[in-house]
Amino acid sequence: MMLPPNGHRAHGFSSAFFLNSDEIIRELKLKGDETFMDAGCGDGHNVIKLLEDYDHRGTVYAVDVYDASIEDMEAYKKDNNVENLINIEADITKGIPGVDDESVDVVLMVNVFHGFKASRTMDEAIDELARIIKADGKIAIMDYKAWEVPKGPPTAFRSSPSELEEVFAVHNLKMTYLNEEIGEDIPQGKSHYFIVFQKE
Repeated sequence: MMLPPNGHRAHGFSSAFFLNSDEIIRELKLKGDETFMDAGCGDGHNVIKLLEDYDHRGTVYAVDVYDASIEDMEAYKKDNNVENLINIEADITKGIPGVDDESVDVVLMVNVFHGFKASRTMDEAIDELARIIKADGKIAIMDYKAWEVPKGPPTAFRSSPSELEEVFAVHNLKMTYLNEEIGEDIPQGKSHYFIVFQKE
């Protein structure tokens, strides 16, 4: 398996190869002192970009279910003496240990949410995300459009923004932002959408 630019291992193919971390981080409109979580961080390239290029001062959580990802992020933290980085190995659908209720300003999930649809655990994932975000916190999801295209997850596991809006509404979370022109250029258009949910 090819390694991404930072040399980290990841489960699956790193989005570092085809998605622009700067574009993603700009969408979040961060001030720099937020408590931030990359949920499903993979090889950690978005976290590393945020810490190194944006000098993020708030607490940064890197969460992933795969131990190799967290091992590598721990090595990064130690090698670079990053005091505000907290790495957690966790299955989001079963709870994220060590993260208090309503303690996170922004949760980012890039190319992760379709996995919950595949495993039929969307409700469990949303419940946990709703638990950890502050009253005015944001859950930002970037995922593949629900198109039948060769690249990315099977079409059956993809969700349209309107489908996500319905699912999140059940958990008293409302859509507050949507950008459908983001991601990789493919023949059909832009490959992804970026959607933000907040508590009602």
